[in-house]
Amino acid sequence: MRSVSEIAAPSSDWALAASIGLNTNILEINLINLILVVGILFYYGRGVLINFLESRERTILNTIRDAEERHEEATKKLQKARIRLQQAKVKADEIRINGLTQMDREQRDLVDAADKDLKGLEDSKNFAIRFEKQRAIEQVRQQVSRLASERALEGLNSRLDNQLHLRVIDYHIGLFRAMRNKSD
Repeated sequence: MRSVSEIAAPSSDWALAASIGLNTNILEINLINLILVVGILFYYGRGVLINFLESRERTILNTIRDAEERHEEATKKLQKARIRLQQAKVKADEIRINGLTQMDREQRDLVDAADKDLKGLEDSKNFAIRFEKQRAIEQVRQQVSRLASERALEGLNSRLDNQLHLRVIDYHIGLFRAMRNKSD
């Protein structure tokens, strides 16, 4: 029975392998050993490397596709947000204009109400002034009338004697008779 080394390589090959040999000393590696190692790695590692690179390529492509989808979705959301922003600006302008219009209307209403109240107060003041003026004039008339009556009475009392008193009575009696005769 043969050993595993004899099956893998005939004994004549071992002599050749022993003469070539691999130098495992890293500091003494020569160009041939390096090419040999790279060749072995390329030959046996090629499938693994290709599978790894293909898997990596699929992952990258999926990531790019997902990123593009997210970009499209974000672009759509951005567009919708811009539309909503524009609508909000239009609505804000409408609200501002309505507010300014309402403020102007209320200001005019307040000014009109204040003018009306002022006119009412002015009319009330003028009425009060006229009333007080008339009352003051009436008081002055009454006082002047009373003073005139008092002075006249004093003057009559100082000049009135019995003789003058009888003449005044006779005069008035004569006036009454004349008035009565005219009316009959």
